[in-house]
Amino acid sequence: MPPCASLCVPVRACATLCLPVPLCASLFVSVPPCAPLCAFLCVSVPPCAPLCAFLCVSVPPCAPLCAFLCVSVPLCVSVCLPVPLCASLCLSVPPCASLCVPVPPCASLCLSVRGLGYWSLTVYGRKHCYKLFTKHFNEAVHWACAVQKVIDSKAPVETPTQLLIRDIEENKFNPEVVEHIYQHNPILTYTQSPLYAPLLPFPYGSLDHTHMAGKGYTSVREEAVRLFNCLQQLESAPEPVPLIQGILQTGLDLRSLRDELYCQTIKQTSITHTNTNAPAQPNPRLRYWQLLTCMSCTFLPSSSVLRYLRFHLKRVQSVSVDSEVESYAWFIAQALEKTRCRECVPSWEEIQGLMGRQEMLCTVHYPGPGSCRIAISSHTTANELVRKMAEQLGLQDSRNTFALFEQKACWERVIGGGTIIADVITSLSVKEPDSEWRLCFKLYCLLDTDNISADSIEYLFLYEQCHEMVVRGQLPACEDDLLSLAALRLQAVQGDYSALAPFPVLEQVFPARVLEARALLTPVDPPGCPPPFPAGLLAGALWGHKRREEQDQRLRARLREEAALTTATILERWKALNGYSRRDSMAAYLTIARQWSGFGCTLYEVDFYIVSPVTCCPVHFVVCVALLSHL
Repeated sequence: MPPCASLCVPVRACATLCLPVPLCASLFVSVPPCAPLCAFLCVSVPPCAPLCAFLCVSVPPCAPLCAFLCVSVPLCVSVCLPVPLCASLCLSVPPCASLCVPVPPCASLCLSVRGLGYWSLTVYGRKHCYKLFTKHFNEAVHWACAVQKVIDSKAPVETPTQLLIRDIEENKFNPEVVEHIYQHNPILTYTQSPLYAPLLPFPYGSLDHTHMAGKGYTSVREEAVRLFNCLQQLESAPEPVPLIQGILQTGLDLRSLRDELYCQTIKQTSITHTNTNAPAQPNPRLRYWQLLTCMSCTFLPSSSVLRYLRFHLKRVQSVSVDSEVESYAWFIAQALEKTRCRECVPSWEEIQGLMGRQEMLCTVHYPGPGSCRIAISSHTTANELVRKMAEQLGLQDSRNTFALFEQKACWERVIGGGTIIADVITSLSVKEPDSEWRLCFKLYCLLDTDNISADSIEYLFLYEQCHEMVVRGQLPACEDDLLSLAALRLQAVQGDYSALAPFPVLEQVFPARVLEARALLTPVDPPGCPPPFPAGLLAGALWGHKRREEQDQRLRARLREEAALTTATILERWKALNGYSRRDSMAAYLTIARQWSGFGCTLYEVDFYIVSPVTCCPVHFVVCVALLSHL
């Protein structure tokens, strides 16, 4: 063979094109649109060819076929030949079945002698992965659509499990036929053997091109087989909760695996007439029922699998002799009517409750030192918990509205009425497990503040929430009124003044923002303070650092002085309230607060960020939003 690369492309039955090209050059050959679909490509590279040889062939897109061509050269080196194909080439063509997945074009570089950039299109088949390259994005999109059109034209692939589920659906009113299907098809019943293929069809390919690429998942088919291995480990696991949480997390992350997970669990909980008459003994498969219970409270399958699941539960209740299994089947059937897809995996406490088919207790605080423990389920929403709290506290006839809040120190956020409480509890424990987050039941919208009885707990709510607004600086009032409110608060909480009575932290009765504003009004530098000493860069930096420390010390000293003066003033006013009862002090407190024209509004602190184009840092603002009571 001469030292040249020979490219032979039969374009027509009677014509063959042969082009000798130097070995070190890139070869570009364009096949005319008149080429028949049987055109094939053959590349022959002699042993003396340098490894830098690179071939590019441009073929007009006239047929939705695809392939990936590799040309082998000596020394076991492979050179890629990217082809936007229009015909069936003389090489391995991927089977465009309905499970093939074309990945949309992505920018990539195909290394060549010229270092040109190419758009790549990946087609995942059952055994192979095919990559197509083109210089133009529009061509890549065109081929992606063409490949997808061919895939969509193929008949959907159905597994034996799907066919059997359809047979059961068609014969569900004929128990004899259904039992015959179960007895003669072991794929539907419990097994101790591993699973080597999913029960349902899944697309080929990995999850690297999805948003789940960073979570360690491989392909959906491999994850389905791995899930069944985890299910089988439940039988011997000393502590099943971590395994159950991992399985549920996979179901929440990969939506396409939920049907497969339900089918695998149904398989492991299925029974036949051959084992229904077995003597009563501990059921080793009870862990599967516990998992199925947790799944039914976390996410739902598709409608077809959901019908199969409901039929399975009814069948188990009718043929099973195990009362505990019947109880699980009944509990799951009830849960399926209420379940919405959860945002978080159930917590350890919730899973323990579900495994015993029991509700869990939730602690809800309300203004003041009080709290209630309410039983909730995995489906309880914020609105339902608010109704339970209102009934327990006797507030169901109030004209004002209530809501639940996430609360931590002086920060709080209202919880939406449709939010699942179990998700809120789990998210708070996951975000900050050691923090002081808590659920708080409070007034949300004050529609009627004048007709609240002074003896009702609602009056206490109004008083406590008004005091929260005062200490947070959300109630516009002059300094004299704030001092009077602080004294009234001490009288209501601790009674008459006594020299032995402990004085609380000042921030609990007086807004700290007022003290800080008052301290900042005083100049930090005393009169006659000399300017910084400008003697060199290092000396100036040290002098500036020392000066800032002195300013901070003066500011802290000023804050201590202001706090001492404010405390002394509050104590004098507290002494003047001697003889006031708790009820009188609360009434006087609210009388001063009502002087504000916006009394009855609910104020929220809103974090508003603006990104500065100069510093690229968010600028923080605090905005107060008022919900008018007459609305």
